[in-house]
Amino acid sequence: MQPFPYTLAPSTLPKLGLIVLAADETLEEDMRRIFPPDVARLHVTRIPSDTALNPDTIHAMEAALPSAAALFPATAHFESVGYGCTSGTTLIGEGRVAELVSGAVSTQQVSNPLTATLAAMQALGIRRLGLVSPYIDTVAGPVKEALERRDISVPATLSFGEEQEANVARIAPASICDAARALAQEGEIDGIFLSCTNLRTLDIIPKLETELALPVLSSNQTLAWHMAAQAGLLEQANGVGRLWAASAPAP
Repeated sequence: MQPFPYTLAPSTLPKLGLIVLAADETLEEDMRRIFPPDVARLHVTRIPSDTALNPDTIHAMEAALPSAAALFPATAHFESVGYGCTSGTTLIGEGRVAELVSGAVSTQQVSNPLTATLAAMQALGIRRLGLVSPYIDTVAGPVKEALERRDISVPATLSFGEEQEANVARIAPASICDAARALAQEGEIDGIFLSCTNLRTLDIIPKLETELALPVLSSNQTLAWHMAAQAGLLEQANGVGRLWAASAPAP
């Protein structure tokens, strides 16, 4: 075959990395909506995860995090890499997640939904939170406890009591709205958090914020906001909700 000359034209767009659970059907789609291809190059890898989410299957992900992160292109340097599991971060630990990811991929920053949500609550001045989780108590409970350890009051919680990820991804947005309304009616909260990257929340946040007169956060929204801030992309990304008008999180 006759050789033909060529030139190299590296992309100048920021690079974002996303580690998605194998069973997650929602996060990647949401992130590609928030970061369209003319804003950032979004690279996605999957981490093995069971069809059921419980403490045992979550802890199994800890050992798999480095190998999942190592599947990103070896020559790529990322402005931010996000691990997409709220409950996983809670049980593995924020610092441990950052250590495992940064040790396997070249990145300036590492994010996760728990760290991102705490930063979002600080930016919006939320101190009394209503929490919606799709999961069984052994998975939902530690998220509440992790927030309370950071001096966030969580006086109102609701859970759908689900364990199977395929069902979580199919919980109707209308049911999530009903849960948020029920929390708001309990009163004495100044924000709502829809926890879990597999819940379909992106389209209902603006409607709920208008109806309830409260800031509404979700795992996918806060993770995207935090990663956008780390990469200097807050103005370019297609974010939703009051959060996107808030001040950028502290480094």
